[in-house]
Amino acid sequence: MKTFLFLILTSVSLIAAKVPPEIVLQPNIVLIMADDVGCEPIGAYGGERWKTPHIDALAKGGMRFDYCFSMPVCHPTRVCLMTGKYPFRLKSGWGSFPKLEERNTVAQVLKRAGYTTAIAGKWQLCLMKKDTEQPARMGFDEWSVFGWHEGARFHEPMIYQDGRLRTDTKGKYGPELYVDFLGEFMEKSAEAKKPFFAYYSMALAHDVTDDIPKQVPYMPGKDRWMNYGEMVESMDEMVGKLVSRIDQLGLRKNTIILFTGDNGTAKRSKLRHIQGRKYEYENVHSIRNGQRVPGGKGTLLNIGTNVPLIANWPGYIKAGSYDGGLVDFSDWLPTLAELGATKVGHKIDGISFARRLFQLPRNTRKTRSFAFSESKGGKAWVRTQRYKLYNNGQLYDVQKDAMEKKPLKNVAGSLAEKRAALRATFTKLNYPNIK
Repeated sequence: MKTFLFLILTSVSLIAAKVPPEIVLQPNIVLIMADDVGCEPIGAYGGERWKTPHIDALAKGGMRFDYCFSMPVCHPTRVCLMTGKYPFRLKSGWGSFPKLEERNTVAQVLKRAGYTTAIAGKWQLCLMKKDTEQPARMGFDEWSVFGWHEGARFHEPMIYQDGRLRTDTKGKYGPELYVDFLGEFMEKSAEAKKPFFAYYSMALAHDVTDDIPKQVPYMPGKDRWMNYGEMVESMDEMVGKLVSRIDQLGLRKNTIILFTGDNGTAKRSKLRHIQGRKYEYENVHSIRNGQRVPGGKGTLLNIGTNVPLIANWPGYIKAGSYDGGLVDFSDWLPTLAELGATKVGHKIDGISFARRLFQLPRNTRKTRSFAFSESKGGKAWVRTQRYKLYNNGQLYDVQKDAMEKKPLKNVAGSLAEKRAALRATFTKLNYPNIK
């Protein structure tokens, strides 16, 4: 794998971007994952309701993918990213992580390759008060994560940092603290002359916790929490702050920045507490290319699973480039491993898309013929860019029927062949309950 950037340099005529003379075998890797943000809110994907200039700038200066697919909700997506394995293969309950996989996470793989590693923001793989050292066991040298289902994540947040509860967050804004933490981590890593993996697992734009006895603080000076649009624009601002920090540290030329989301846009978001477990909500919708799009989180529709994927590395990734191939969340581990010039030494489901970032010749990279997603209750699909087959046998042309109103009937000819190939994919995956 250590030869893949060498291939970039020797194939410079195939890459429109100007490749700098320095050979960077192990770039710094910054992975930013937004929470409850599909493609529709992002300007680079046609979003018009809110402003996302910093994320749009990453897309304008790098590569945009249109066919990246997550799980429909956050926890299985995060487990899939960490392990490179589809959730149905792992015995992991909600908010937990399989013990046997702790030594094989993406952080562990990169750490073994010589990277320093850190995560900030959302963890959600355990209750931190019950297992404050889980991030360390999973390969993170440093961590600063909010107490999921314990306290606030935004204003005056409850943050566990390197195993200890912070006591200095009163009057402070969580997302800024997460960015500051990663900035300090990147600076220390640069001073030590070690490549780093900085994972910004954003709290934004997920609404507040609804199952703790004491309600978390409202916005300063207001009688409510942030609405969804305010969270989206704050999310973009935090991305801008993190990128600016990378620039200030002089690390930009040796750092790849990747932006994605953990599932589709929220359907609704809490605004105010009323009484007990009762809240005032807003229904969430985006405007994309002039069309009103409802939030789809929790569904297996495009609006629940099609998430942004933007890659930016000036000089290596062509500005304004586009990839129309398939990506699913099992691909993150092998991709980051290849970027880190290392191999994954155990069996996974993912396929690296690292070489696609640099538009290397097709015969030098693997391609994904399907993407996979699953939800609770055993429902799942495999799909191409156009066709989606569920394990219950229903087939959709999602190019013509994105909301899946009518499954295709009387399938014959070439379409029958496509359906058979997708069904064979389920069989190859050993997915249960195929019809």
